[in-house]
Amino acid sequence: MQTEVKEKPRYALVASVQLPDVSDIEFEASLTELSELAKTLGFQVVGTFVQKRNSFDRTAYMGVGKLEEISMFVNRGLRNDELDDAPPVLDAGTVEIDALLVDHEISPSQARNLELAVGCEVMDRTMVILEIFHRNARSRAARAQVEIARLGYMAPRLREAAKLAGPQGRQRSGMGGRGAGESHTELDRRKVRDRIAELQREIVAMELERKTQRARRLERQGQGLGGVSLVGYTNAGKSTLMRALTGSEVLVANKLFATLDTTVRAIYPESVPRVLVSDTVGFIKNLPHGLVASFKSTLEEALDAALLLHVIDASDPGFQRQLEVTDEVLQEIGADDVPRIRVFNKIDHVGDAAAQAAWTAELRQRYPDCVVMSARRPEEVAELRAQIVAFFQRDLEEGELLLPWSAQQLRGEIYSHCQVLEERAEEEGSWFRVRGEPEKLRSLREQLNPGSQGREKEYWEV
Repeated sequence: MQTEVKEKPRYALVASVQLPDVSDIEFEASLTELSELAKTLGFQVVGTFVQKRNSFDRTAYMGVGKLEEISMFVNRGLRNDELDDAPPVLDAGTVEIDALLVDHEISPSQARNLELAVGCEVMDRTMVILEIFHRNARSRAARAQVEIARLGYMAPRLREAAKLAGPQGRQRSGMGGRGAGESHTELDRRKVRDRIAELQREIVAMELERKTQRARRLERQGQGLGGVSLVGYTNAGKSTLMRALTGSEVLVANKLFATLDTTVRAIYPESVPRVLVSDTVGFIKNLPHGLVASFKSTLEEALDAALLLHVIDASDPGFQRQLEVTDEVLQEIGADDVPRIRVFNKIDHVGDAAAQAAWTAELRQRYPDCVVMSARRPEEVAELRAQIVAFFQRDLEEGELLLPWSAQQLRGEIYSHCQVLEERAEEEGSWFRVRGEPEKLRSLREQLNPGSQGREKEYWEV
């Protein structure tokens, strides 16, 4: 009988410097977020070290005293009985601290000195996010974009790695290898530059392919097609909401950055015009600029959309900060002028019914046009769907179309592109009272009754 092998638990410490211009609430929220990022990466956070300073230490991020405190903790290890959920062990010894996670982006030299001082691997916030993206990327485009961001992050750190490597990083020339005077570090940097250039060419080709596919999709569906993009902070419930709106099976997980690849589905039940909903990568505070640039093609779904659903976690005390982060990123990618609906999701996570009602009233007072709901309540999802459909139907016109008995095979065209309000049979054929886009109605009239344009105008209602 085979025994299931469980993955060895990994333990991490979190460290952060609080600067004078950062409030206690914002500081604590950022630390909590880093702990959630660590959880997504597979770490259990077992200790937190903070320090108030006027500025970061240029040598090793934190002061000498705090570094000694962390080093003592790392060297001592952690007794199993000190863990919140101690794993089963054979003895009562200690567990090893695997990494120190820093809640800022630090320089290569700071990371190197910090690692030497505390005695364990050091990962700054940017590296943690990059590693999560690397593990969760599924599509070819997402993997290429993540690799570019990782290479861009690692390139300036090769010099520090060479220092730790000793003589291997020194210049050496000779036959059968690098050029005269070319060091390991210089060779690695050149390889990184070449790989980034190769990936960028691949992404350009994939973007052209994606645009072609989108154009074909629009051509197949006709002009009666609306686009909605779900945007918002990571783990705000976007994927759950998309599944509820479209009736599709998309990944839903209670962790940060569960969704990295754009998913597109039609709203269900289908409407006229047909509305496509896309789920985009979640935003986060201090998202590395390299990732914002690398994921521009993913976030461009928001630029292509006619309507944005800005999903916000109503149960998160720090939702205001998340809302601001999303607004900043949308502005950065040029989507800040796209019409949007603020959707406060997860209201069912806010206490009892009375607490939910009170918080709903307060949110609607602060944001008059917002929607407060739970993606797990079908009746509230239906109300949001109706609001989305109404947005895309605001420019539709009503009119009557005559479908001659000799052209009944075109009945599907009418139902595909119009909302049929009434159908009646008369001597000449079937009369339809419909709502649709003006251009599509004109096209249908010409297709159905090419020889009777003047007479049919009598039935046209605007």
